[in-house]
Amino acid sequence: MSTDESESSNAARIDRLDRAAIEAIIPHREPFIFVDEVVEVEFGQRAVGIIRDVAAFSALLAGHFPGFPVMPGALLVEALAEVGAIAALGLREHRGKIAMLTGLDGWRFRRPVRPGYEVRLETTLTARRSNYGKGHAVATSEGAVCAEGDISFAIVDRPF
Repeated sequence: MSTDESESSNAARIDRLDRAAIEAIIPHREPFIFVDEVVEVEFGQRAVGIIRDVAAFSALLAGHFPGFPVMPGALLVEALAEVGAIAALGLREHRGKIAMLTGLDGWRFRRPVRPGYEVRLETTLTARRSNYGKGHAVATSEGAVCAEGDISFAIVDRPF
C-alpha cells in the first residue's frame, strides 16, 4: 500500500488496497464481502474497487437465475456501498467505526453482470456532514455501465 498522506492532512490518496487492507477498514467478512481489491482511494472523497470474477459467488448465483446466472442487483449495491465505506472510514475521525446504509435513491440496473465478468466499482462521496453522508455509485463491466445510483449512510461506533 502506498500513500501520500501528510501529518497535517486528514485525507490520503492510496494506490492499492488488498483484501487484508480492506478488512482493516471495514468490518465485512466472508461470505459477505464482495470487493476483492481497491485500485484507487482518496479517503473522504472516492474509491474504486474491483470484483475480479463474479463466478466467485457461484453459490449465490445458482438460484438467480438457473441456467442464466446473474449477480443480483442488491449485491451490486452492497459492493458499491462497501467501496463507499472504504472511502469514508479511511478518514482518521472515522477509523474503527462502521458505515450503515440509510437510503438508496435513483438506482438503475442497465446491464446484467454474469459469471466471468470483472466489475469496476466506483463510489464518489458527494456530501458529508458529521456522521452522515451521501455518494454516487457506478458499477461498470466490459466498458458498460451495469448499475448506478445514490447511497446515503450513517457512520456509527462499532458495537463489537
